[in-house]
Amino acid sequence: MKRIAIDMDDVLAKTTHVIIDKINQLVSKEYTYEELLTGDEAIKLEFYGHYLANNSFLWEPGFFTNIPVNEDAVEVVKKLHSQYEIFIVSAATEFPNSLKEKLDWMEMHFPFITWRHIVFCGHKHMIQADYLIDDHEKNLHTFTGTPLLFTAPHNIHIHDFKRVNNWKEIETLLLD
Repeated sequence: MKRIAIDMDDVLAKTTHVIIDKINQLVSKEYTYEELLTGDEAIKLEFYGHYLANNSFLWEPGFFTNIPVNEDAVEVVKKLHSQYEIFIVSAATEFPNSLKEKLDWMEMHFPFITWRHIVFCGHKHMIQADYLIDDHEKNLHTFTGTPLLFTAPHNIHIHDFKRVNNWKEIETLLLD
């Protein structure tokens, strides 16, 4: 059976959406996900400046607890699970509070993926699978299978990998 490794943040979960909301609260701005995905470079740079100066909330307990699921992720991962061995891989160890929160999140939204198929790591270069779906190019460069770049505002400038924009595209690409 072929294996798919799937990242959590900005692939299964709408993490950047929550980050944008938090930065907006902290700096009294009204950035939107769509604006950061397709908008003016000056606005993106301004946002990332605010993000770098104010991102300590990522290390606070509770941040990863209630992040919404990406559209169609549960439905498509469930279908993939019937044809592939699925592993969830997250570089969660950078955020120690996130470990339990992410396990709980997975149990709530993806109960059909057991703890035996969830890998928390500092980097993903040791992951062996046929496919890796991730939003960060650093994880895809060293991957030996087929890398799939999941679109997010921070990777829109990257053209080195096959890009998938949403879970319906993944369904079309990977299911019979």
